[in-house]
Amino acid sequence: MIIKAKEKDIPTIQDLAKKSWIVAYADILKQDQIDYMLDMMYSEEALKKHFENPNFHYYLIREENQFLGFVGFEFHQEPETTKLHRIYFLKEAQGKGLGKEVLEFVKNEAKKNGNRRLILTVNKNNSAQKFYEYQGFKIYEEKILDVGNGYVMDDYLMELPIS
Repeated sequence: MIIKAKEKDIPTIQDLAKKSWIVAYADILKQDQIDYMLDMMYSEEALKKHFENPNFHYYLIREENQFLGFVGFEFHQEPETTKLHRIYFLKEAQGKGLGKEVLEFVKNEAKKNGNRRLILTVNKNNSAQKFYEYQGFKIYEEKILDVGNGYVMDDYLMELPIS
């Protein structure tokens, strides 16, 4: 089940981010960079700013009574473009088809809002890149992003046309 998140759900998003990042980035980033980025990207202040932005949306993914993941995306990040900022699942949720289901949901939401393109960034060493390619995303640029505090992310920028 995909449920629209509200500001009151910030602690749930933070908890899911922390648990899912341990799995997603354990073999890619050092723990101090993971801690820094979690603090920067998922602080209460940062998340509140997203909730104040009418184009930024968070949804929680729940199965039975357990939250298994979340997605955060922003309409009109560029003309006719929705940016998928975050899509993370707990380890026990992987392999259940939830990622594909959530991507379909985001594509439909983007289309309803007049967007014709979905973009994202993914670390070059993140196995999720293969999942995105399987879903039809193509790499359109490579970029080393300075995330502050002396840390960088070596990423692919990927896109998917929405018809």
